[in-house]
Amino acid sequence: MDTSSYIKPAGAPVARLPLIGFIFITSGEVLADVEGTPYLCQPGQILLIPQNCPFAIRYYRDAIGYTGGFTPAILRDNQPLRYLSTPIHQGFWFDEGAFVTELFNMLAIAFEKNDQAFIEKGLDLLLSRLRPNLPEAIPAAVSAFLESVFEPGRMPGTIATYAAASGISENYLSRLVKKSTGRSVGAWIDIVRIQRSKHLLATSTLSVIDIAAAVGIEDQSYFSRLFKKETGMTPSSFRKKMQG
Repeated sequence: MDTSSYIKPAGAPVARLPLIGFIFITSGEVLADVEGTPYLCQPGQILLIPQNCPFAIRYYRDAIGYTGGFTPAILRDNQPLRYLSTPIHQGFWFDEGAFVTELFNMLAIAFEKNDQAFIEKGLDLLLSRLRPNLPEAIPAAVSAFLESVFEPGRMPGTIATYAAASGISENYLSRLVKKSTGRSVGAWIDIVRIQRSKHLLATSTLSVIDIAAAVGIEDQSYFSRLFKKETGMTPSSFRKKMQG
Protein backbone atom coordinates (compact mmCIF):
# COMPACT_ATOMS: atom_id res chain seq x y z
CA MET A 1 0.00 0.00 0.00
CA ASP A 2 1.32 3.43 -1.00
CA THR A 3 -1.22 6.25 -1.24
CA SER A 4 1.27 9.09 -0.89
CA SER A 5 0.44 10.45 -4.35
CA TYR A 6 -3.03 8.98 -4.82
CA ILE A 7 -6.34 10.81 -4.48
CA LYS A 8 -9.07 8.69 -2.96
CA PRO A 9 -12.33 8.79 -4.95
CA ALA A 10 -15.38 9.91 -3.02
CA GLY A 11 -17.91 7.35 -1.93
CA ALA A 12 -15.69 4.28 -1.70
CA PRO A 13 -17.89 1.19 -2.08
CA VAL A 14 -18.52 -1.24 0.74
CA ALA A 15 -16.64 -4.50 0.18
CA ARG A 16 -16.78 -8.02 1.60
CA LEU A 17 -13.84 -10.40 1.38
CA PRO A 18 -14.08 -14.20 1.60
CA LEU A 19 -10.83 -13.85 3.58
CA ILE A 20 -9.64 -12.38 6.85
CA GLY A 21 -8.47 -8.95 5.71
CA PHE A 22 -5.72 -6.85 7.24
CA ILE A 23 -4.35 -3.30 7.10
CA PHE A 24 -0.96 -2.52 8.66
CA ILE A 25 0.30 1.07 8.52
CA THR A 26 3.96 2.10 8.71
CA SER A 27 3.32 5.81 8.03
CA GLY A 28 0.35 8.09 7.40
CA GLU A 29 -3.13 7.00 8.44
CA VAL A 30 -6.26 5.20 7.25
CA LEU A 31 -9.81 5.47 8.55
CA ALA A 32 -11.68 2.24 7.83
CA ASP A 33 -15.37 1.61 8.50
CA VAL A 34 -16.14 -2.00 9.51
CA GLU A 35 -19.82 -2.83 9.96
CA GLY A 36 -20.56 0.83 10.68
CA THR A 37 -17.76 1.26 13.25
CA PRO A 38 -14.77 3.46 12.33
CA TYR A 39 -11.20 2.34 13.04
CA LEU A 40 -8.35 4.83 12.71
CA CYS A 41 -5.12 3.05 11.75
CA GLN A 42 -1.94 5.00 12.42
CA PRO A 43 1.77 4.01 12.21
CA GLY A 44 2.50 0.74 13.96
CA GLN A 45 -1.16 -0.33 14.06
CA ILE A 46 -2.91 -3.30 12.47
CA LEU A 47 -6.58 -3.85 11.74
CA LEU A 48 -7.92 -7.36 11.14
CA ILE A 49 -11.31 -7.65 9.43
CA PRO A 50 -13.33 -10.89 9.74
CA GLN A 51 -14.16 -12.68 6.49
CA ASN A 52 -17.36 -11.59 4.73
CA CYS A 53 -17.55 -8.56 7.03
CA PRO A 54 -18.65 -5.34 5.23
CA PHE A 55 -16.00 -2.60 5.27
CA ALA A 56 -15.04 0.56 3.42
CA ILE A 57 -12.14 3.03 3.47
CA ARG A 58 -13.49 6.42 4.53
CA TYR A 59 -10.27 8.42 4.44
CA TYR A 60 -6.51 8.15 4.26
CA ARG A 61 -3.56 10.50 4.26
CA ASP A 62 -0.19 9.48 2.77
CA ALA A 63 -0.78 5.93 4.00
CA ILE A 64 2.08 3.49 3.44
CA GLY A 65 2.01 -0.09 4.64
CA TYR A 66 0.48 -3.45 3.80
CA THR A 67 -3.00 -4.65 2.96
CA GLY A 68 -4.22 -8.10 2.04
CA GLY A 69 -6.03 -11.15 3.30
CA PHE A 70 -5.67 -14.82 4.11
CA THR A 71 -7.97 -17.78 4.42
CA PRO A 72 -8.67 -18.99 7.98
CA ALA A 73 -8.03 -22.55 6.75
CA ILE A 74 -4.24 -21.97 6.87
CA LEU A 75 -4.37 -21.32 10.62
CA ARG A 76 -4.02 -24.03 13.22
CA ASP A 77 -7.27 -25.47 14.58
CA ASN A 78 -6.44 -24.12 18.04
CA GLN A 79 -5.63 -20.61 16.78
CA PRO A 80 -8.45 -18.32 18.09
CA LEU A 81 -8.11 -16.03 15.07
CA ARG A 82 -9.28 -18.91 12.86
CA TYR A 83 -12.76 -18.11 14.18
CA LEU A 84 -12.44 -14.32 14.15
CA SER A 85 -15.90 -12.71 14.30
CA THR A 86 -15.13 -9.13 15.39
CA PRO A 87 -12.41 -6.74 14.14
CA ILE A 88 -9.10 -6.50 15.97
CA HIS A 89 -7.38 -3.12 16.12
CA GLN A 90 -4.00 -3.18 17.83
CA GLY A 91 -0.83 -1.13 17.99
CA PHE A 92 2.77 -2.30 18.17
CA TRP A 93 5.26 0.06 19.71
CA PHE A 94 9.05 0.51 19.76
CA ASP A 95 11.00 -2.73 19.22
CA GLU A 96 7.84 -4.79 18.71
CA GLY A 97 6.67 -2.39 16.00
CA ALA A 98 10.01 -2.63 14.20
CA PHE A 99 9.85 -6.42 14.39
CA VAL A 100 6.32 -6.55 12.95
CA THR A 101 7.26 -4.16 10.13
CA GLU A 102 10.24 -6.31 9.17
CA LEU A 103 8.07 -9.43 9.36
CA PHE A 104 5.65 -7.84 6.90
CA ASN A 105 8.58 -7.02 4.60
CA MET A 106 9.68 -10.65 4.68
CA LEU A 107 6.12 -11.89 4.09
CA ALA A 108 5.82 -9.61 1.03
CA ILE A 109 9.05 -11.04 -0.41
CA ALA A 110 7.91 -14.60 0.34
CA PHE A 111 4.61 -13.89 -1.42
CA GLU A 112 6.43 -12.67 -4.54
CA LYS A 113 8.55 -15.84 -4.53
CA ASN A 114 5.55 -18.06 -3.75
CA ASP A 115 7.38 -19.37 -0.66
CA GLN A 116 4.33 -21.00 0.90
CA ALA A 117 6.26 -22.56 3.78
CA PHE A 118 7.57 -19.19 5.00
CA ILE A 119 4.22 -17.47 4.43
CA GLU A 120 2.45 -19.96 6.71
CA LYS A 121 5.13 -19.78 9.42
CA GLY A 122 5.53 -16.00 9.18
CA LEU A 123 1.80 -15.45 9.31
CA ASP A 124 1.50 -17.72 12.32
CA LEU A 125 4.26 -15.75 14.06
CA LEU A 126 2.60 -12.45 13.21
CA LEU A 127 -0.81 -13.52 14.47
CA SER A 128 0.72 -14.84 17.68
CA ARG A 129 1.56 -11.21 18.54
CA LEU A 130 -2.11 -10.23 18.47
CA ARG A 131 -4.25 -10.09 21.58
CA PRO A 132 -7.90 -10.55 20.56
CA ASN A 133 -9.30 -9.66 23.98
CA LEU A 134 -7.89 -6.15 24.14
CA PRO A 135 -10.52 -3.42 24.66
CA GLU A 136 -11.47 -1.28 21.67
CA ALA A 137 -8.71 1.24 20.95
CA ILE A 138 -11.09 4.15 20.32
CA PRO A 139 -13.59 5.21 23.03
CA ALA A 140 -17.27 4.88 22.13
CA ALA A 141 -17.80 8.66 22.03
CA VAL A 142 -14.89 9.13 19.60
CA SER A 143 -16.09 6.22 17.46
CA ALA A 144 -19.58 7.77 17.31
CA PHE A 145 -18.09 11.16 16.37
CA LEU A 146 -16.01 9.73 13.51
CA GLU A 147 -18.94 7.69 12.26
CA SER A 148 -21.17 10.77 12.30
CA VAL A 149 -18.73 13.23 10.74
CA PHE A 150 -17.98 10.84 7.84
CA GLU A 151 -21.63 9.89 7.26
CA PRO A 152 -22.25 10.13 3.49
CA GLY A 153 -24.34 13.09 2.40
CA ARG A 154 -24.37 14.73 5.82
CA MET A 155 -23.25 18.33 6.20
CA PRO A 156 -20.37 18.57 8.71
CA GLY A 157 -21.65 19.97 11.99
CA THR A 158 -19.99 21.87 14.82
CA ILE A 159 -18.27 20.64 17.97
CA ALA A 160 -21.44 21.54 19.87
CA THR A 161 -23.69 19.38 17.68
CA TYR A 162 -21.42 16.33 17.95
CA ALA A 163 -20.98 16.78 21.71
CA ALA A 164 -24.73 17.08 22.21
CA ALA A 165 -25.33 13.92 20.17
CA SER A 166 -22.87 12.06 22.42
CA GLY A 167 -24.32 13.52 25.62
CA ILE A 168 -20.99 14.96 26.78
CA SER A 169 -19.46 18.41 26.98
CA GLU A 170 -17.61 20.03 24.09
CA ASN A 171 -14.38 20.17 26.10
CA TYR A 172 -14.57 16.50 27.03
CA LEU A 173 -15.28 15.42 23.45
CA SER A 174 -12.42 17.59 22.23
CA ARG A 175 -10.00 16.02 24.72
CA LEU A 176 -11.15 12.48 23.89
CA VAL A 177 -10.83 12.97 20.13
CA LYS A 178 -7.44 14.65 20.40
CA LYS A 179 -6.08 11.97 22.75
CA SER A 180 -7.43 9.05 20.68
CA THR A 181 -6.64 10.26 17.16
CA GLY A 182 -3.96 12.91 17.55
CA ARG A 183 -6.20 15.36 15.72
CA SER A 184 -8.78 17.86 16.96
CA VAL A 185 -12.53 17.76 16.31
CA GLY A 186 -12.19 20.83 14.10
CA ALA A 187 -9.40 19.23 12.08
CA TRP A 188 -11.56 16.16 11.37
CA ILE A 189 -14.44 18.41 10.28
CA ASP A 190 -12.10 20.25 7.90
CA ILE A 191 -10.85 16.92 6.49
CA VAL A 192 -14.41 15.93 5.62
CA ARG A 193 -15.10 19.35 4.09
CA ILE A 194 -12.01 19.10 1.88
CA GLN A 195 -12.78 15.51 0.92
CA ARG A 196 -16.30 16.41 -0.20
CA SER A 197 -15.20 19.59 -1.94
CA LYS A 198 -12.69 17.52 -3.96
CA HIS A 199 -15.55 15.35 -5.18
CA LEU A 200 -17.66 18.38 -6.15
CA LEU A 201 -14.75 20.07 -7.91
CA ALA A 202 -14.02 16.93 -9.90
CA THR A 203 -17.58 15.98 -10.82
CA SER A 204 -19.73 19.12 -10.93
CA THR A 205 -19.87 22.52 -12.59
CA LEU A 206 -20.68 24.37 -9.36
CA SER A 207 -18.68 27.53 -8.78
CA VAL A 208 -16.01 27.54 -6.09
CA ILE A 209 -18.13 29.79 -3.88
CA ASP A 210 -21.10 27.44 -4.19
CA ILE A 211 -18.92 24.43 -3.36
CA ALA A 212 -17.58 26.23 -0.30
CA ALA A 213 -21.14 26.87 0.86
CA ALA A 214 -22.11 23.25 0.11
CA VAL A 215 -19.50 21.98 2.57
CA GLY A 216 -20.40 24.51 5.25
CA ILE A 217 -17.93 27.37 4.61
CA GLU A 218 -19.45 30.74 3.74
CA ASP A 219 -16.16 32.61 3.24
CA GLN A 220 -14.71 31.70 -0.17
CA SER A 221 -11.30 33.18 0.68
CA TYR A 222 -11.04 31.05 3.82
CA PHE A 223 -12.18 27.99 1.88
CA SER A 224 -9.50 28.56 -0.78
CA ARG A 225 -6.77 29.01 1.85
CA LEU A 226 -7.88 25.88 3.71
CA PHE A 227 -8.08 23.85 0.49
CA LYS A 228 -4.58 24.90 -0.58
CA LYS A 229 -3.19 24.20 2.89
CA GLU A 230 -4.60 20.66 2.83
CA THR A 231 -3.93 19.75 -0.82
CA GLY A 232 -1.13 22.06 -1.97
CA MET A 233 -3.41 23.31 -4.80
CA THR A 234 -6.03 25.99 -5.22
CA PRO A 235 -9.60 24.76 -5.85
CA SER A 236 -9.41 25.95 -9.46
CA SER A 237 -6.09 24.19 -10.09
CA PHE A 238 -7.43 21.00 -8.56
CA ARG A 239 -10.53 21.16 -10.81
CA LYS A 240 -8.40 21.61 -13.92
CA LYS A 241 -6.23 18.65 -12.98
CA MET A 242 -9.16 16.35 -12.25
CA GLN A 243 -11.25 17.38 -15.26
CA GLY A 244 -8.35 17.16 -17.67
